[in-house]
Amino acid sequence: MKRRSLLALVAVLALVLAACGGDTEETTTTAGAGDTTTTEETVDETTTTGAMSDWPEQLVFGFVPSQEVAELQDDVDTFAAILSEALGIEVIGEVTTDYTALALAMGTGRADMGAFGPAGYVIASRQYDNLELLAQSVRFGDSTYHAQYFTNDPSICGDAGVEEGAFYYDDAGEVVALGATETPALQVGYEFVDGELQRNEALSAPMRCAEPVDLSVFDGKTIAFVEESSTSGFIFPTIALLNAGITEDQYTTIFAGSHDGAVQAVYDGEADIGVSFDDARGTIAEGNPDVGERVIVFNISPRIANDVITVRSDLPEDLKDALFAAMADFISTEEGQAVMDELYQWTDLTRADEVTEQSLALIGDAIDELGYGD
Repeated sequence: MKRRSLLALVAVLALVLAACGGDTEETTTTAGAGDTTTTEETVDETTTTGAMSDWPEQLVFGFVPSQEVAELQDDVDTFAAILSEALGIEVIGEVTTDYTALALAMGTGRADMGAFGPAGYVIASRQYDNLELLAQSVRFGDSTYHAQYFTNDPSICGDAGVEEGAFYYDDAGEVVALGATETPALQVGYEFVDGELQRNEALSAPMRCAEPVDLSVFDGKTIAFVEESSTSGFIFPTIALLNAGITEDQYTTIFAGSHDGAVQAVYDGEADIGVSFDDARGTIAEGNPDVGERVIVFNISPRIANDVITVRSDLPEDLKDALFAAMADFISTEEGQAVMDELYQWTDLTRADEVTEQSLALIGDAIDELGYGD
């Protein structure tokens, strides 16, 4: 697989955007978590009756696909309507083609804010100087996440076999096998009902190898990655493979374009192994209720910083504060929890801080190792 330079990626997406008439576009976390306590800020009463004098009349909020675009757009529209009501100005939610398209939209002023995966943000911030971190997402109390490696071949698990559960980290940071409800990520086959985590018997249980499997199993296989700018869907897994002594000429690469696409490719037998955020199997479970047992997780990556929300740096400071407060208020409600779970499985937001910057710097190092800046 030939590496495309960052400039080439941007140029290609610019053509795609022009052809599409101007669309704007875990994952499911390596470095440490920030404070995950939602702020108690609230939007000032003046913002609910109309825009402040220096606020724009309209904001465009860009999102990248985490599922089928049509389904995602419905949740994006709901989120945008809530923000419009809270701020007193129109907020338009747009689902773009990928992280690079979202970066281009923000960098050229056609989008005012966006939800980025961490690698997508790092790449975008190197190309455009008008992006500012506003918030970092939290999933079930954790501001980090990881990639999961999965297969349709249970023999990869070896003599230890397959069992229900998930992988996470011990105190030393080593990957260990745990029960399905013992990790921050919501596993396929489980759901929250009235705030309680419950088993959904209509779906198969989340199956994993009984113990983590060495990455040498990638050798000779067809691998379904997400896209080259995806942190959990390509960058960290590729770094992990290189660290394990496995180079790209030892496996066949396909890019599925989305996390659910990578899961679907393995489910359908188009790839032997796939990578995605944990647990992306849930994104295709409605139409494939046995995905939890047919797609078996066999290991996970190191921690990765969660998704971030960025804004144009030239927006008024009080508008930035109001935006964060409105989003945090919404996500704290029952409706907000449901909508954000469908969007990106966010359960809380925290303001971006120095810890966020440090974790993103580590992702930048990984990007440099892969040669994206060449």
